[in-house]
Amino acid sequence: MKLAGQRWRTLVSTVTLGGKSYRVLRPAFPKAHAPLYDGGGRGAPEIVVDEAAALEIACAWWLAARSPNSLIHLPLRQATDECGSGNDGRASDLVLLHHSLRFPAAQWKELRGRATTWTPHTVRLPAQPFPKITRSDHDRRWHDTFHDHLLWETAADTLFVIGSRPAFELASNQVRELAEDGHAHMARTPDAHCCAEIDIGRTLRYNHRNPPARLHITYCEAHR
Repeated sequence: MKLAGQRWRTLVSTVTLGGKSYRVLRPAFPKAHAPLYDGGGRGAPEIVVDEAAALEIACAWWLAARSPNSLIHLPLRQATDECGSGNDGRASDLVLLHHSLRFPAAQWKELRGRATTWTPHTVRLPAQPFPKITRSDHDRRWHDTFHDHLLWETAADTLFVIGSRPAFELASNQVRELAEDGHAHMARTPDAHCCAEIDIGRTLRYNHRNPPARLHITYCEAHR
């Protein structure tokens, strides 16, 4: 299923907190089979997806890169794991946001609770949602002057993935390929493990506030 021209139906709520206005977007119809586990303290969060959920995450990823004034909330805590992944981490939601918003994750529980009025909104992806990413683009992450890392935080049973537009776009190849090619790949190769492994945290120098980790998005075997 191609991302180009996809329509993603969302709900939008605007909440004022601490004198600042925040725009929250979430799916109009959250996916029932896309659980996110926080990694059980091992720094390896995992999302188990089917075809529809992989597409939704790709749409959210594109929107997060291009919407510096919005928090993109995927409510995954109540999703069921029909794949029997065996992950013993705690169920979590996912929030994607632009770093320039400077939203304090510690305030998320209060903001989430205040988001009670929602307006329907449809997002339409363009003909080429993500740019072409080359090996040299990825190699830039190891330069001393590189600052476009995807960072992460956790609060209120939620994993936050935070970054600039280039940071989200550097990881977009994997997100796009999983959404567009995952289902066909699983059908062609019955024993395949189909996933995206996205680096989050600082990869060059260890930082105790944001150590390197990987967000593992794995295609559910029940949807071969």
